This record gives sequence, C-alpha cells and structure tokens, in this order.
Amino acid sequence: MKIVDYIIVGCGLAGIAFCEQLRATGKDYVVFDNKSQQSSRVAAGLYNPVILKRFTKVWRAKEQLELALPKYKTLEQLLAIKLNHKLPIYRKFASIEEQNEWFVASDKPVLNQFLSVDLIHNSNVSINAKYGFGEVLHSGRINTSQLISSYSSYLLNNGQIEQDAFQYDLLDIQSDYVHYKDLRAKYIVFAEGFGISKNPFFNALPLNGTKGEMLTISAPKLKMDFILKSSVFIVPLGEGLYWVGSTYEWEDKTHDTTNEAKVALVDKLKQIINCEFEVVNQVAGIRPTTKDRRPLVGSHSEYNRMFVLNGLGSRGVMMSPYVANQLYNYIENGEPLDKEIDIKRLDK
Repeated sequence: MKIVDYIIVGCGLAGIAFCEQLRATGKDYVVFDNKSQQSSRVAAGLYNPVILKRFTKVWRAKEQLELALPKYKTLEQLLAIKLNHKLPIYRKFASIEEQNEWFVASDKPVLNQFLSVDLIHNSNVSINAKYGFGEVLHSGRINTSQLISSYSSYLLNNGQIEQDAFQYDLLDIQSDYVHYKDLRAKYIVFAEGFGISKNPFFNALPLNGTKGEMLTISAPKLKMDFILKSSVFIVPLGEGLYWVGSTYEWEDKTHDTTNEAKVALVDKLKQIINCEFEVVNQVAGIRPTTKDRRPLVGSHSEYNRMFVLNGLGSRGVMMSPYVANQLYNYIENGEPLDKEIDIKRLDK
C-alpha cells in the first residue's frame, strides 16, 4: 500500500497547476491521466487579459496574470524548456468606429494597463488591415502541448503518474481517507476537463463542453511576429507555421475533425491575409465551458475528501494557477473559495 497526500485525476492545465501547488509545499501525489481529453493539448495557449470582441477586461485578469507568469517561469526551470513566448496581440480594426471604441475602452481605469493608446498602422503587405491595429499589453502564448508532454514525462520519471483511465467504481471513500487500488490518500481532486461527463461523482455539474477545431498552416511569406486577432486568431509558432482558430460547436462532443470547420476557418483566414498558405494540420478538442463562464471548484456535497477543479473554458493558461491556488488554500488552510468559482453557487 502506497500512502500519498493526494490523488489527482487529469493532467491538463488544471491538473498540472494543482500539482505545482502540491510540489511547492512538499505534498506527495499521484496523477492518473489517459490522454483522453485534448483541449489543453491542442489549445493555442494564449494569455490575454482582454475580451477583444467587446473590449472588456477578463475576469480577475490582474490577479490571474500575477500568479500565472511566475508559475510558468518556475515550470520552465523545472522542465528545462521554453514555454512562455511573450508576444503582443494586435486586434485588427474593421472600421473607424472600432478604432474609436478601442480608444474609449483604453481610457477606462480597468483597461488602461492592458490596452495601448497608440494606433498601429499595418506595414505587413500580407495582411489586409487598412484601419490598423490596437495592441494588447501583457499578452503572449504558453506552449501547452510541450508543457503537458514534458510534465507528464517528469511525473513518469518520478513514479508519480499512472497513464491509464481512472476506474471510479474502484474508489473506496472513507471518512478520513480515500483508497484506490494500491493507493491511500488524504484527498482526491478531479481535474478532468470535459471528461467529467463520465464522472459519477460530479457529472451533474453544469459543464457544457464546447468543441473547437483549429488549423496549423504553413505561410512562409506571412512573416508575422505578433498574435493577430480578427474573426479568428492567427498565432505564430515559428518556422513559417501559424495556429489558426478557433471554431465553436455546441452539439458535437467528439474529437473528430470536420471539413466544415476547415472550410469555415480557411474562408475567414482568406479575408485577413492575402499570401499563399497551406493547411498542414487540423485538430479538435472539447473546451470545459460553463454557462456563467466561471470555473467549477469545490468539495463534493457528500464526500469531504473529494474535490473538483474544472470549467476553465478557453482561458485555462491564465486561470489554472489562480483556481489551483484557491482550491489548495481551501483544502489545506481552510480559506474560503472565491464565491464566483465555488460550486456551492449552483445550489441557489
């Protein structure tokens, strides 16, 4: 029998963020992950403090960034890899009216630290942007696929991950511990993303799940050194490759790619850039989204040693360290959760 402090189910952004809370405080843990959930792996990994459709601040943006960026620096040192690619996001303007809306937004106290007041004129002949761009500050990209792959290897080398599906019916829940196969733990945390739909303990939570499909294109002539937001995001990956996404589909809950999504993304892309490009890859994932756009964090209503860490939607890079910190302090220090993320809000 192996005794640990925590069992964690899921090794996406939420699971890794919680592992890092445990590692920093010397807690023992074992992770279960079978790579069935792809949203963290295929995401662009953007951290962006502004909702660019409406020019409004992301919820808890400042607090999230202050926690997240040092965490990714620590992970870079731990794993000896480059994760954080600091890049400005340029919001393409479609009209003079959008320019004016941007400048009004950038003058607001809650946004002026994130939105540049300078209009950027387009100098890239491969981009159609006659009205120029607005620049988002404190933005960039985390290489999520490399993070998850490297962190899983790190856990494997330390004997801290089981790469198979978690079997819920084998979980024995006692008043002062949980028992699973040859493991005994003080607590269990489920950080499964959309996989929660198969979890009998938490599948009643209102996690909608939104499918997104993304393309990787090769466009050597584009030569773009910033992230471009228009009707889609275009994100430079290096060596002439770009991530293009994403679609939003609420009914299809599979990881299968579709020609319809490819056509839709290519059509939008052709309105933004005018150089030749080739689609070299297409992927799909199910974002763990919620109706109120807030995470699902907290303890099971019946089992006080069982917790959930989920519902990060499309903002897992920024949000995961914040919610992991909240849950850790809730469990270990008895601190109350932020009311906006606590699943007890759903009791109402």
